[in-house]
Amino acid sequence: MLSNGTAEVIDDHEYPATTEELIEDCGDRVLELSNGSETVSDVLARLESETFESADDAHLAVYSAVSNKAVGRVGYSDRDPTPVGSPYSPDAVSF
Repeated sequence: MLSNGTAEVIDDHEYPATTEELIEDCGDRVLELSNGSETVSDVLARLESETFESADDAHLAVYSAVSNKAVGRVGYSDRDPTPVGSPYSPDAVSF
């Protein structure tokens, strides 16, 4: 997800760094997601202002704030049963 040099720009930034500093430095970078793309600025704008102590903290913030464009199929899981009351549960079938 952090291709086109975005990860390197985040890694090379001087830390500690604020959300605003990262947006200024790499906010125009485009993240290619499964179902579209968005800029680092769009992603970080979803978060409250904070200070990142390291590049790892900044990477985790970006990963945690991407939109559902990063999800292959919203609500899909091939491992867990659908929770009761989920809007993604299949229609009940009566026999």
